[in-house]
Amino acid sequence: MKAIVKYRAVYLMMLPIIAYFLIFAYYPLVRGFVISFQQFRLIGDRPFVGLDNYAQVLKDSAFWDTFANTLIIGGSILAIGFIMPIALALLLNEVFASWFKKIVQMVVYLPHLFSWVVVGGMWIMMLSPDTGIVNQLLLALGAEKPIGFMSQEAYARPVMVFTAVWKEVGFTCILYLAAIVSINPSLYEAARIDGANRWHLVRYVTLPQLVSTMKVVLMLHVMSVLKMFDQIFVMRNGAIAGKVDVIMMYTYQKGILEFQIGMATAAGFLVILATLIITFVIRILIRYDEE
Repeated sequence: MKAIVKYRAVYLMMLPIIAYFLIFAYYPLVRGFVISFQQFRLIGDRPFVGLDNYAQVLKDSAFWDTFANTLIIGGSILAIGFIMPIALALLLNEVFASWFKKIVQMVVYLPHLFSWVVVGGMWIMMLSPDTGIVNQLLLALGAEKPIGFMSQEAYARPVMVFTAVWKEVGFTCILYLAAIVSINPSLYEAARIDGANRWHLVRYVTLPQLVSTMKVVLMLHVMSVLKMFDQIFVMRNGAIAGKVDVIMMYTYQKGILEFQIGMATAAGFLVILATLIITFVIRILIRYDEE
């Protein structure tokens, strides 16, 4: 009680934040969980149907197709998007010209600032078989005909993975560069005295000191791997939908277009459950709580 009285000003300042999360986060979550057990209608009764919505989702082949797409695309983005920023940060750290390093950081970070509406539209134009710069370069290099990157299923998933990694690699790279700057210089000096070359410094000093940052970045990526929507919604089309539609597109289709709110919320909570399981497993595998 004394602690509450002593820090009452702090607790009072926390009340608006707590109220915000209760109203805009936890209440919709609980309300959605209730709806997932109902036959939801805008007007009239909303009878409880038990686990019927979940059973319908799990029996729907479209759900499992989108789930497979999510794992393939999301897993690829997770793997490549985890390695590329580390490689880029290590390369930039070896650059002595500070002006060049700053320019590269700015260039690779800029895509993170743009929404998927901008980035997706830009890449759709760049990959166009008629006027896209990518096909123009391929033709100049000797390609026989333009490639329909956004209309052929063989290229659909690689394009989604590439554009997603391209958009976020700069942001994650900045996190690693900040972690590299904080490494104690005496560790490098001691390694040089022992005869370490540049590769040894990277392997035995820099990378071990980045492990904690790697764990944080990996956990953030894992928690969002099943929540892809904006990119797919902007860049998909009927020709490649079967290869790129993800679970969030399935919930959008069921909830917004078909107005099967019960099934949509059930699918959403299955995503939440899967995310919790995957996050918990990865947390154990990488020993996240250990120093």
